[in-house]
Amino acid sequence: MSFADTPHALANGTEGICLAVPTRTPASFQDVIKGADAAEGVLDAQLFLPPGAGPWPVVTVVPGSLGVALSHLAKADFLTDAGIATLVIDPFGRRGVTSTVSNQAQYSFAASAWDVLAASSFLAERPEVDVERIGAQGHSRGGSAVLMAATLQHLVAGAPKLRGVYAAYPWSGHQFLNPRVGGTAVRSVIGDADEWCSPPQVQAHMHAMRLLGEDATFKLFAGAQHSFDRDTAVELIEVAAVAPGAPTAYVTDEGAFIHPLADAPDPAITERDLMIYGMKSGAGRKGARIGSAPGEAEQFHDDMMAFWKRVLAV
Repeated sequence: MSFADTPHALANGTEGICLAVPTRTPASFQDVIKGADAAEGVLDAQLFLPPGAGPWPVVTVVPGSLGVALSHLAKADFLTDAGIATLVIDPFGRRGVTSTVSNQAQYSFAASAWDVLAASSFLAERPEVDVERIGAQGHSRGGSAVLMAATLQHLVAGAPKLRGVYAAYPWSGHQFLNPRVGGTAVRSVIGDADEWCSPPQVQAHMHAMRLLGEDATFKLFAGAQHSFDRDTAVELIEVAAVAPGAPTAYVTDEGAFIHPLADAPDPAITERDLMIYGMKSGAGRKGARIGSAPGEAEQFHDDMMAFWKRVLAV
């Protein structure tokens, strides 16, 4: 029994539909934008539909470095109660990954962003889905994925447009130099005690979008740690390899990185090069905390649902 073949039952009685979502594993943002050949595969996923007749607005939920958890599946309870279908994807299982906590280089962040576009394309073909109201919500590494996908959707031919993106405590170490999202509503939330990701970096990411006239908002939660929506006690993950203080690496519209020490893009620079630089720059360390203080998960879900009700007009 697993997420792949065992439907999860929500507290409201809704049962997941087990699906296989076609995806690819590109090595870089350049490969994504150029449409270069990449390893093909599938994402295990479960689709949760509200009662009654569709087509429904839908949100894809993208987990972070620990993979699919009950806290991610719980998002479908809140969303389906509000009349929003929910697709929870598992980016790890078919790739043979258990966790990226101690090693984020097991597959690329570009592939994580591609998973969001692949899920959106998949949903757009389903009769239960309102193609004009597709959104994506990511947590931690998944938060980075949905933010990058919001810009990539306009650089990749044929990608369906996301109505909204909700990035929960995302890593914003990679940002597009011109983070245009073409009117997609974007919101990022993070705690000011986060030990995995940099709140100022996320704040700057949202500000860059606003300067381009985009609907981008940011909320900082006082005293909150990483994954403060889990509704579990705060705990130390000793094996976590983090570098929240590492400088930002910017990405051009062609997908090339600009190294933090350079003035111009270099198509030869890889994600791995930047990870090694970040860890060796003095910003890297081991160990970081996750979890919630009392009431924090409720605050998160109130903010999450206020965003999706506004953006998806439910």
